[in-house]
Amino acid sequence: MSGAYSENSSHIFLGDAENRMLLDFGVSYNRRLRLNHVVNWQYSAELVPVALESDPVLIDVSSTTTTSTTPPGLPETIILTSSNPIVGACHPASGSGTFSTSTYTYSYTFVDTCTRRWTIGEAMSPIGFEWNFLPHHTRQPFATAHGGYMYTTQPIPVTNAGSFNFTFDFGAGVELYRSRTRSIRAEGRFHHISNNNTATANPGIDNLLFQVTYVFGRQ
Repeated sequence: MSGAYSENSSHIFLGDAENRMLLDFGVSYNRRLRLNHVVNWQYSAELVPVALESDPVLIDVSSTTTTSTTPPGLPETIILTSSNPIVGACHPASGSGTFSTSTYTYSYTFVDTCTRRWTIGEAMSPIGFEWNFLPHHTRQPFATAHGGYMYTTQPIPVTNAGSFNFTFDFGAGVELYRSRTRSIRAEGRFHHISNNNTATANPGIDNLLFQVTYVFGRQ
């Protein structure tokens, strides 16, 4: 059983979508492939039934007042509100201005605020390996790598991207054995999400995940 969290995303290797958060809860299955005094090499598969991804959302409220100058007329005000996930980090802003044509004078104001949109999904990594070094010690450094997919209830990280994405990760950490069949693992991972250009947009998401796993039933 495991839980993983990332506070932010940035352009680490492949992804361009910034300020994305990830929160995952899942289970994993490991099977030993080879064991000696140096390394315990294992096949590793992961299932994440709860995969949450958060996008920054820009809320834009604009007010435009139009006044007819030829002939003179009464002002008409239109207020528009839009809400869109953005690729980059969201920055609050506000302002106003005016401009004129031969027929109309326009004055406008805008206020941009930021919020977050959480999207739920599920993920699975059927291809993976783990290498535990110093397998006969109670404290074992390890490395791991996985490949799989993630499906979400709506497109991420922007509206014209896809709901189905491919994933891969790799990382390292330490496994602390409390008994022969019980241990706790703490690790850091590079995690990438991308639709591989199967949708209109493919900004990709790069995160550094911190993951904690409770392991049982393995010697």
